[in-house]
Formats: sequence, structure tokens, C-alpha cells
Amino acid sequence: MTQHRTPTLLYIDDDDALARLVDRGLTRRGYKVVHAASGEEGLERIRNASTQGCIDVVALDQYMPGLDGLETLEQIMAIPDAPPVVFVTASQDSSIAVTALKAGAADYLVKDVKGDFIPLLHVAAEGALRQAELQRAREEAEAEIHASRDRYAALAAERELLLREVNHRVGNSLQIIASLLHLQASSAAQDEVKAALTNAMGRVAAVAQVHRRLYTSQDLKSVMLNQYLDSLLEDLRRSAEGNRMSRLTVKAEPIEIDPDRAVAVGIIVNELVMNAVKYAYPDGAGPIHVELTSQGEDLLLSITDDGVGDNVKADPRSTGMGQRIVAAMASKLDATVERDPNHSGTRILLRFRRTPAVSGQANSAAAAS
Repeated sequence: MTQHRTPTLLYIDDDDALARLVDRGLTRRGYKVVHAASGEEGLERIRNASTQGCIDVVALDQYMPGLDGLETLEQIMAIPDAPPVVFVTASQDSSIAVTALKAGAADYLVKDVKGDFIPLLHVAAEGALRQAELQRAREEAEAEIHASRDRYAALAAERELLLREVNHRVGNSLQIIASLLHLQASSAAQDEVKAALTNAMGRVAAVAQVHRRLYTSQDLKSVMLNQYLDSLLEDLRRSAEGNRMSRLTVKAEPIEIDPDRAVAVGIIVNELVMNAVKYAYPDGAGPIHVELTSQGEDLLLSITDDGVGDNVKADPRSTGMGQRIVAAMASKLDATVERDPNHSGTRILLRFRRTPAVSGQANSAAAAS
């Protein structure tokens, strides 16, 4: 069975006879009463509570020699974890009550010399204790909420740091692989091997560039497609032989997209640009344009060249790998891929949503089509 501690009331009043009445009346009601004959003595007793015993509630008279009740109340409120105070006075002046309550008193009552106010003092002390307990519980709950928020913020910051480190290391590792593929392609004697290694290098570089973007970005959940495409095509220009990509341009709106979808976009751009470099201009370099625009919730990606178009000669050595990769990445984006029949060269149009469609929307769209 739980043992409840007897609450201690500090009665601060210079009237010894009235203090004895309060002692007898509240002791019968389950309180321990400690008397202080002045404001200074009461303040000392509260400040020394750790050595002289806890004070749970204070009953404070107004008119006393030395510090009066309001002055004593002001100093009590300045003590850390001060007990609640019930202001007690014989004065009928309501302004004193208002001043005391504004200064922090939990309650106010008028006393009499016969002790008839003692039952009211008991009720006021009980109410002050309950109010103080509720205040402590609220402060503890708020402290726990703040501590939980701090823990969550610390965990989120640590997670973000780890993600940045992972993206940094993955990006570096992929860049090393791309560099090795580039070296291997440069030393390859057979054109087919050189082309295959160069294509593989571009695909790896497209993924690596996303991780580099995430490492340097403030937001780990999205990639700015215009910046990503700029960097990706600059990588392609640097890796190209001669001036075959000297007229490669990009025009993209500042659009945010999640990293997985950015990877798919990058791989598609890499495949279609490399395809244009390979087949569009048999006699040398020519313009290749990459453009990204938004149309509501949809994005439109176009890769355009002014080359030979349908007159391209079929390469018997082609494996169709690039087309399969574009189809796979387009499927990942739920994108439509079409060729512009009105363009004299080759213009591939890829249309997809900015964000993935939820399964319900996707099913509805499929049923409608």
C-alpha cells in the first residue's frame, strides 16, 4: 500500500496565538505546520528546505514587522521551485488581493482573530497543492516533449549525415568505375569493344552524378533536374572523342524530382545522346539538343538532332541494348516515348509525371485507356 507523505505548511505571521490556532486546526486535517514569525524568517526557512525539511505550501500574512506580505511574496516567487503561496490578511482591501494574485499567489483569503478562517485555509492549501502538482506535471510533460524533439532532431541530423556520407562514397566509387571504363575504352583496339565500354561508362556516370548531386545538396530527398542534366552532359562532353559533342546543348527548367526518377531520366538522356552521336551525323559532329519543360504535373523531355533521321544506315553489329535500356527506364517512370514524325532529323519525346502516380490512380488511368 502506498504511503502518502504528510504535507508541510509554512505559516508566516507575527501573531503567535493565531499561529497556534492554525497549527491545531491544520494538524487535525493531516498537515504538519511550521511557524515563522516574520518574512525574513520564512524566506530563510524556504531557502533551507533541503536541510530543514521540505515546505509544500505557504500561508503568508500581509501586515508584519520588517518585510510585509507582498514584499515577502515577491522574494518567495524568485526562489527556484518555490512552494505555492496562499495570501492571508485581515484587510478587506481588495487591491491587496489583486496585487498578491498578480504577484504569483495561488489563492487569497481574509483571516479573523478567532481562527474561523482555518477551514477555508485548509481548502485553499489543498487547492494550491493540486495546482502546483498539475503545474509540475505539465512542466515535466513539456520537458519530455522538448527532450523527445531534441532526440529526434539529433537522430535526423545523424541520419542526414550518414546519407550524405553514403552518397559521397557511392558517388566516388561509381566515378572510379566510370574512369576505369574510360581508360579501358581508350586502350581498346576493336571499335565494338570501345563503343561498348564507352556506353557502359556513360551509364555508370549518369548514376554517379545523382549521388554527387545528393551529397552536395541541402535536400537529400530530391534532385534539381536542370543542374543534374547540366553536369551529366558536361561529363559526356569531356569523355567524348574529338569534337563529336561540341554542339551538345541543354535547356531545362528548374524542376525537383526524387533521386530514383532522376537516375532513370539521366540514363535515358545518356542513351539517346550517345545514339545521336553515333548515328545522326555520319560525316562529323552536329547539333544535339536536350530540353526539359514542365506542363502542369507532367514533364516533357526531348532529345533532338538535325541528322539523317530515317535515312540512317542500320548497323549489323548493333545489339539493341540502348533501346532496351530506354524502354526499361521509361517503364520505371511510367513514361510514354514517341518519335516526332514532323521533325526532319530525329526528335524523341518522353512524357512522364513529376511524381509517381499512386497505384489507384495508375489502375484508373489504365482502365480508362
